[in-house]
Amino acid sequence: MKLWSIDIRNKLKIIKRYVEEDKRKIEGFLRNLGLELPELLIKKINNFFIIDPVSIEPTDIIKRMDHLIREAEGSIRGIVSSYLPGIGKYERSLVETGLSILSVLNQIYRIIQHYLLTSEKENNWILLMQLELIMPQYMRLVEIYHEALDPFLTGKPIGDSAGPYIALRLIESGEVVSQKVVDETSITEIRLGSRRIYVIKAEGPGSNVGKPGRAVANLIEELKGNVDLVITVDAALKLEGEKTGEIAEGVGAAIGDPGPEKIAIERVTTKYRIPLKAIIIKMGQEDAISTMKKEIYEACERAYEYIRRLIRGYTSVNATVVVAGIGNTIGVPG
Repeated sequence: MKLWSIDIRNKLKIIKRYVEEDKRKIEGFLRNLGLELPELLIKKINNFFIIDPVSIEPTDIIKRMDHLIREAEGSIRGIVSSYLPGIGKYERSLVETGLSILSVLNQIYRIIQHYLLTSEKENNWILLMQLELIMPQYMRLVEIYHEALDPFLTGKPIGDSAGPYIALRLIESGEVVSQKVVDETSITEIRLGSRRIYVIKAEGPGSNVGKPGRAVANLIEELKGNVDLVITVDAALKLEGEKTGEIAEGVGAAIGDPGPEKIAIERVTTKYRIPLKAIIIKMGQEDAISTMKKEIYEACERAYEYIRRLIRGYTSVNATVVVAGIGNTIGVPG
């Protein structure tokens, strides 16, 4: 038990160092934006929490979850705006994401510390052993989040920006007919040959995932279900041993939200019996939230061509297609 405790404490010191380093980076970023006492904002976000909805009664759980998610996003945005009232939308998104990363690291530190002290206090060798065995996974996760802070503070595209980037490529390749932004989600109508394509992505280039599921559902309802194909394209975590940048095609909604956005797409496509295709680009967790690598960029270009071929091969002339590029659109305009 003594050896386990020493090892866990040494790893906790590393996590604490990462937390302090990232805290100093965010404090400097906030001071550059004009905030004199950034530690007050950081402390407030670090202590922010969300209580999960009651799941023992599943009735309307999606609506309740969606409500809580929106309330949380609005609350954090309100807190940031109250400390930085003159901040722009782009800078605010970077601040929110940077604070969220720091909050995750801080939460991991506090949870590990809690179980370490509890196991020592109660002389619980089983709890301590379990904590020791799982520490390598926690350390890997901590390092991933620690490395992710720089691209989010500098506005660089990340691996998870694959979906929005492919959506942008589609927009650039066609003739733009109209464009609108609803709920921080961009909806662009283009002509691609003889087909009408609606391209949906989060509004960029800030750190934003938008509400693509709700946008897809509302758009299809506006079109009264007259849609021939819906394609969702997103980054997906690969299995160990799989190659980064591998492209796969499947059926369903490729979107990694807690539920409300995904179920919106599933419900509307089921209602009107619209084929729902999914294209994923495989990558590791560290690739998803770090600066986009060359392999992922090249995979995005291949996926873009793949989707064009899929649209031509699966639909006839004058067809209407909805393509949703899912993911964080940081560094990707439009």
